[in-house]
Amino acid sequence: MKAYRVHITSWTASFRYPNLISGYQPSLFVPPLSTIYGLISAAAGNYICARDVPVGYLFDFATQTIDLETIYQFSSKGNHLLTKSNVIRRQILFDNSLWIYFNDVKRAHFFCNPRFQLLLGRSNDLASVISVDEIDLEPRMKLTKLKGTSVPMETVALSAPIQALPVSFTNEIPRRGMGTQPFFLLEYDYEQQEPVHKEGFYDPQLDHEIYWHDYTNSLP
Repeated sequence: MKAYRVHITSWTASFRYPNLISGYQPSLFVPPLSTIYGLISAAAGNYICARDVPVGYLFDFATQTIDLETIYQFSSKGNHLLTKSNVIRRQILFDNSLWIYFNDVKRAHFFCNPRFQLLLGRSNDLASVISVDEIDLEPRMKLTKLKGTSVPMETVALSAPIQALPVSFTNEIPRRGMGTQPFFLLEYDYEQQEPVHKEGFYDPQLDHEIYWHDYTNSLP
């Protein structure tokens, strides 16, 4: 299959852990699908969600650490806005690489000249586009070399952490999660024991398989 691969890198990344608001802030080791569609929307300059385009992706990082971060908390008292600073511990991923796969040349070419800044997490986790390549992918109906990605829990049981995550967010204030479901989160060094009998592809250049996330007909 003719496909398009976008390679993005960043020095730092931090992907919010669900349901944790204050205190220690750990990071997911794999960006959720909603982050991927946020990147596509930023590159395009308009709202794009999971119903608009299927994708595959792979994420890798070199190391991680815990750092201290100053945050500012706001509250109101009468007509006065009160602020105070606080220090929290945050997990940060370093030397990150993200590959996003498209079957649509238009979506891939958004990354040749992104409209807005690309982020791998917070506003200071700035990312850069390294390349946008046209490649050939080999179709696979049984996936045995998955890593660095998310896989819906509806597939065969995998020995990996599970998180309930939305596939996209709505384009409204406040935003609402769309298609929330449990996902397996596979780190880049993940060793798969059971095959996943789902549609995917093999990238012979990078020697890994891609789980194909297609929600074009399943989201309202």
